[in-house]
Amino acid sequence: MSESTIRASFEGTAFQVKLSDGLHAWASDVPQTLGGGDTGPSPHQLLLSALGACTSITVAMYAQRKGIPLEEVDVKLSILRERITHDAQTHIGRDIHLTGALSHEQRLRLLEVANACPIHKVLSGEILISSQLAE
Repeated sequence: MSESTIRASFEGTAFQVKLSDGLHAWASDVPQTLGGGDTGPSPHQLLLSALGACTSITVAMYAQRKGIPLEEVDVKLSILRERITHDAQTHIGRDIHLTGALSHEQRLRLLEVANACPIHKVLSGEILISSQLAE
């Protein structure tokens, strides 16, 4: 179940990838230290961006629906540990800063809501990827 299909195209410029959903366009690249042009966020940064955006949107939507006086959500994300082996495991750190006249209970509830954002659920579950060569 996906909102849209994403196309990622490499056209020969040192690791720069053009991304599009048919309506929006953006890019990914790797730093110059890895041979790229550093013309866009790395794939890891895009992954963290998806989690940060989903967290912020989910918390803000919930607060608006419940009349919670949330003024701002600021999410800082980083990959704390990554193990790419047979039993791959990644540890993502997510610091969520909430601004507004919020009670302790409201802050705790918004943290629960953050942990229920769809991308958090996807990244916390088993992910199966089917790959094939297209004709």
